[in-house]
Amino acid sequence: MSAPVEKVNIFTVPGRPARSMATAQIGALLIESGHITPQDAERISQLQRDRKLRFGDAAIKLGLVSHADIEQILSRQFGFPYLIPGQSRLSGELVSAYAPFDSRIETFRALRSHLMHKWFKLDLRLKHLAVVSPYRDEGRSYLAANLAVVFSQLGERTLLIDADMRHPRQHTVFSLENRTGLSTLLAERTGIEVIERITPLVDLSVLPAGPIPPNPQELLSRPSFQAFLTQLESEFDVVIIDTPSSENSADAQAIVTRASGVLMVARRNHTPVRAVKALSNSLTGMGATVMGAVINTA
Repeated sequence: MSAPVEKVNIFTVPGRPARSMATAQIGALLIESGHITPQDAERISQLQRDRKLRFGDAAIKLGLVSHADIEQILSRQFGFPYLIPGQSRLSGELVSAYAPFDSRIETFRALRSHLMHKWFKLDLRLKHLAVVSPYRDEGRSYLAANLAVVFSQLGERTLLIDADMRHPRQHTVFSLENRTGLSTLLAERTGIEVIERITPLVDLSVLPAGPIPPNPQELLSRPSFQAFLTQLESEFDVVIIDTPSSENSADAQAIVTRASGVLMVARRNHTPVRAVKALSNSLTGMGATVMGAVINTA
């Protein structure tokens, strides 16, 4: 049985493929990413030899790339890719991807460490985390998306599932189409191929909600949802599930009973304390493992 909300950990947040990348040459990565052409690489190499410069410094001196471009490529060599504003279609809400060196992002990393510590105690093969909140507009999708990013930056094969089939948002955050997704998968109209790999972030994949169905609660209550989560054990290390708010439906209840952990989200000066307590008591009554609570200060 989980502890009541007053005793759980409280965090405040601001408003294994291809490891060959680690040894890839900067030049090859710059060509692959479209920053330079093979002909540019030859010019850079010549200047590198003539001036005894590093490849990246020579490319900058020729005006072919910026310091930010080189920093991003270096991050890929060390298995820590991130995004540069203006060079990605992904939403600016993904602060953990766009500003990974900002001190504010340490809050997300601290939350990640807390969750890993809890999961290690449970000795789970696959870590499912349902992110829940009493109401809408409390930052649940924002938190789920950024938490998925920091887990992927750790090298964990991470899947973010948008299970809010009433007001889905993750397809917008990650600039994905939403013609197929969880709803079509649970309705057995599509298979696991609807999961989208977020290429710039290497270890992160997203399953959008898909078209809004007339029966989201019934779809989530089907045995096929549990079978799908079980199927993910061979593909992913961490699964983050963005759930619908609890105020107007019982969709979240169908999800948390299948998750190995639950994280509650409340928004400062927005979410009544009584609503958080009621949600915590409800989760406890269902036998859910509450990993902690997050206060969104945005």
